[in-house]
Amino acid sequence: MAASCAGAAPSGFASVTGVCPDGSMFIVQRAESVPCRDAKAVDPSDVPPMKPEYLPRPYGWEVFYRRNDPNNPYNLIHAQPPEPPAPLHRTRDGRNDPRVLERPPFQSGSAPVARSEERIDGSALDLVDTEVEDLVMIVELSQRRAPASFTDDGSQGRVRLARSLAFETRMREHLAGRGHASAGPVVLFVAEADSGGSFYGNLTFVQNGIAFHPSHDDPTELGVIRGRLGPLEDGSSVLGYVVLPERLDPSRPIDVYWNDRELTATFQP
Repeated sequence: MAASCAGAAPSGFASVTGVCPDGSMFIVQRAESVPCRDAKAVDPSDVPPMKPEYLPRPYGWEVFYRRNDPNNPYNLIHAQPPEPPAPLHRTRDGRNDPRVLERPPFQSGSAPVARSEERIDGSALDLVDTEVEDLVMIVELSQRRAPASFTDDGSQGRVRLARSLAFETRMREHLAGRGHASAGPVVLFVAEADSGGSFYGNLTFVQNGIAFHPSHDDPTELGVIRGRLGPLEDGSSVLGYVVLPERLDPSRPIDVYWNDRELTATFQP
């Protein structure tokens, strides 16, 4: 199988594309990494139409929802509050009786696991209110020449992304001053909702087989300038940034995923 896939891969390409017997598609860098037996390797341009249930999803998307799924038994166990130690009976002479009181009944109606709403503070960038508004306007105006926008039909929410060279320079200086040198492109995002919804910074960027899922716990990858991650009140918004790896080229198309939605954008046309 490895030999046949390697032979089918076009010369000069660093990946192997194909289809498994169950109808799923794969893109791997080496033939040894093909995830199934009896796979058929094909050129990316010859991949047949895929049914929705077979479309690949970013690994980061799967991990994010598995860790935050309130119905995941693993999460429910960790959501249980610790039980206080059971008191002991004492005999008349003051010694502990080996018989312990019954523990209180187990509470099965535990609350779902709370999603992280931690705000990654961007105030260290020393941006005044007018500069923050300018960044929001840059994201809005950039949609005309470099569209990169998601829409959530359920909440009428929107997530828009754009690149600002001026902010990118400032961000690099900010990171360098804290010992985190970075030459990767920086992308701004604005998430807002008209009728509720949520935004947890769950974004994935893919280009030429490189997938980057920034961590909202690491401000050198993703940070919030205004607002907070988590549920959005009606009409509220959150402004933040993502520092992409140097290997991602903003002048070429980049696939961007938000939850189960996908778009292709060129941030530097």
